[in-house]
Amino acid sequence: MSVLMPMDLDVFFNVPWWVVLLKALFAFVLLLVLTLFTIWYERRVVAFMQHRQGPDMNGPFGLLQSLADGMKLMFKEDFAPTAADKLVFTLAPFIVSIPAITAFAVIPMAGLVRVPFTDITTPLQVTDLPVSVLFIVAVASIGVYGIVLAGWSSGSTYSLLGALRSSAQVISYEVAMGLALVAVFLYAGSLSTSEIVAKQAEPATVFGVPLWFAVQLLPSFIIYLISMVGETNRAPFDLPEAEGELVGGFHTEYSSMRFAMFFMAEYMNMITVSALAATLFLGGWHAPLPFNLLPGADTGYWGLLWFVVKVLIMLFIFVWLRGTLPRLRYDQFMRFGWRWLIPISLVWTLMIAILRMGQREGWFSGRTFWLGAAAVFVVLVGLAFFGGKEQPEKADEEAAGERMGEFDAFAGGYPVPPMGDQVLPEFAQVLSGEQDPASDRSPSEQQTKEGSKA
Repeated sequence: MSVLMPMDLDVFFNVPWWVVLLKALFAFVLLLVLTLFTIWYERRVVAFMQHRQGPDMNGPFGLLQSLADGMKLMFKEDFAPTAADKLVFTLAPFIVSIPAITAFAVIPMAGLVRVPFTDITTPLQVTDLPVSVLFIVAVASIGVYGIVLAGWSSGSTYSLLGALRSSAQVISYEVAMGLALVAVFLYAGSLSTSEIVAKQAEPATVFGVPLWFAVQLLPSFIIYLISMVGETNRAPFDLPEAEGELVGGFHTEYSSMRFAMFFMAEYMNMITVSALAATLFLGGWHAPLPFNLLPGADTGYWGLLWFVVKVLIMLFIFVWLRGTLPRLRYDQFMRFGWRWLIPISLVWTLMIAILRMGQREGWFSGRTFWLGAAAVFVVLVGLAFFGGKEQPEKADEEAAGERMGEFDAFAGGYPVPPMGDQVLPEFAQVLSGEQDPASDRSPSEQQTKEGSKA
């Protein structure tokens, strides 16, 4: 089992200050370019899925469409509602955007590279910390304050409801995301992003081929994928912006460049969580198979190529989900997070901790352990096939149907069919007073009676 060791950060700090500034500028420009590209990328992929053209007028293959949209927003009228808190209303877009940019500072984009026109070599990463992953999670969670303040300061009920939805959603899925990362920390023995990437490049026991944590920790990877979609408020989890219910969500009252900042922050957050997934689960900037078998395939600036490719693959998952899945109901979404994701994450993390402890203490080296594990497995399989008894569900359903009578999903004033165990007022005996006997007649019988009177 890996042991947490103090990091050597001299490689990041023993460089001239202008090199650090240059790396920070490069990271910001890369994030900005990826943001503009992702907007075009999403529209083109969804258009391909729906047999449409997508943007193709501005620039080659429509690549300048995102720039055209930004220029359009720049010249649109910028206004604030009369009831808005002007100061908070103005600061909220910055509170959302700045954490999305800051979190990218500790993402390793490549290994050691040479600064052009100099003899200085440095990692293509602005900086690193012994707790870099926790830094990313903490900084990313600050963005929800901007969303809440934007909804509150707008002076609109719809904006406030969208902000409350977003805060509950982000808090819920941050728990599952954090638990999914614990298994990575246990396997890597570090919370540093660069050390986690280096750990995934070490030879594994399967034919000497490096196995990424996405393979070794597949349940954690799947939980992280689900959580990152919920964390960024993207479809099918874009409930704070449910247009059919809350107009545009927390940014309903925003326009012009302030709306553009919210729009860009969403895509920057997508890129950040995709970069984090590539770093923690997909080997970071290291080349995939079979390119990692070639000498020097991921050295220098080649690592940047593999890093960007992995980020684009993760972004494709976002686009794919948006183009294929419908939006979930809010109660279903929250129930899925608290009732399934978080318990599964806790059980999986406990299993990983026991496994790592057992490997260090030698629990799995004896024959007694494997015989006991085989016996438990046989018992579980036997219970799965032969355990339990068939319940008379059909008889219970018929009896319940006789008690309730013919079920009318739209009776009792419900605009939509009732959910789960919800019982209509007529059957729950909450209606008081005598009902009009005419109300028991069907519409056809009522019309027949009125026609006979006429």
